Amino acid sequence: MFLPQEIIRKKRDGGALTAEEIGFFVRGITDNSVTEGQIAALAMAVYFNDMNMDERVAFTLAMRDSGQVMEWKSLNLPGPVLDKHSTGGVGDVVSLMLGPMIAACGGFVPMISGRGLGHTGGTLDKFDSIPGYCTVPEPELFRKVVREVGVAIIGQTAQLAPSDKRFYSIRDTTATVESIAMITGSILSKKLSAGLDALVMDVKVGSGAFMPTYEKSVALAESIVSVGNGAGTRTSAVLTGMNESLCPVAGNALEVRLALDYLTGVSRPARLHEVTMALCAEMLVLSSICKDHGAANAKLQAALDSGAAAERFARMVAALGGPADLMERPDAYLDKAPVVVPVPALESGFAAATNCRELGLAVVSLGGGRTRPQDPIDFAVGLTDLVELGQKVEAGQPLAFVHARTEQAAQQAVRQVQGAYRIAAQQPAAEPMIYRTIRR
Repeated sequence: MFLPQEIIRKKRDGGALTAEEIGFFVRGITDNSVTEGQIAALAMAVYFNDMNMDERVAFTLAMRDSGQVMEWKSLNLPGPVLDKHSTGGVGDVVSLMLGPMIAACGGFVPMISGRGLGHTGGTLDKFDSIPGYCTVPEPELFRKVVREVGVAIIGQTAQLAPSDKRFYSIRDTTATVESIAMITGSILSKKLSAGLDALVMDVKVGSGAFMPTYEKSVALAESIVSVGNGAGTRTSAVLTGMNESLCPVAGNALEVRLALDYLTGVSRPARLHEVTMALCAEMLVLSSICKDHGAANAKLQAALDSGAAAERFARMVAALGGPADLMERPDAYLDKAPVVVPVPALESGFAAATNCRELGLAVVSLGGGRTRPQDPIDFAVGLTDLVELGQKVEAGQPLAFVHARTEQAAQQAVRQVQGAYRIAAQQPAAEPMIYRTIRR
């Protein structure tokens, strides 16, 4: 018989916990037999003393197994079950294209996504801007859409990794979020409960990234790859740039529009295309659908050029309750903001840097994100035509356009965007979009 306080004491004193001790404590998080104070104490002990790799694997599996773990074997799918997870950023609309692209290449993508957190936009909030689209379908409908369309992007149900939900909210209020061991367990317990064959992590690097430094991003990526593989799921990680908005647009309905343009070939912004293709190709190679990245890129480009990827997106939206003609008539469904104003550059020169976090917070303050979990979201607001790093600008030329509900909100966002850009006399060196890939 274990005692929660003895497990806390062992970790407090720098000991390594056994899989049995971790399993006991996590079960207590789920069934409320462990108190909030005890959970906070263990989180603080882990924050200061860390967990070794065995502890991290045991912790992740215990959290995964605290709820339902999906199984796909009984559906006899003719391809592997795959997903990707991003640590979040600004203008990161990749999931909306990646799911349908992978489905068009023979993978099956049961993507369980999150809402916006802090300055980062959430995939679910983007889908909520599509009228009728159900982000919390019944499990049977979810399985049916994955089987028939190849992709379904939905929200976390209460049955998946319930221990993480309670543990995360306590970490959030006790200043213990920034622990790589606990972040690894939190991300992977949710993702692995989807019953995946392979997972690719998109770990962001830069001013808009969740991790504050390149070294910390690498440490998180290495932890996730080790623990994911240790937990029995093929896992790799790609480190990608987040020193500026990933695409020239930030905001929910605005990003959905951009995703439709990308899939239908109207426009494919270069940096967004590079990151989307790199993550998709890694998924196809990791899951053995393609033998190498060259073959994967050719297969993905064919899925885009033939319209097969766009067709998967349209079928997924319709199957989950959204409009059947969203691709043809986006204006009929996606909300538009009544006030659109330019953000004039305050001086001439080159866009040398952006505080990407501030750009995300500008969208939040327009109403496009949440300051509290229960806040409603205004899907129409956001930023478009963001000037990219290295671009030359003249004083008075727009750095972006603000889409707002009111003139007052627009003017505040104008000041925030102006403050987020640094204009310099010299053109900055180009930053890579793909830093490195970490495999087992």
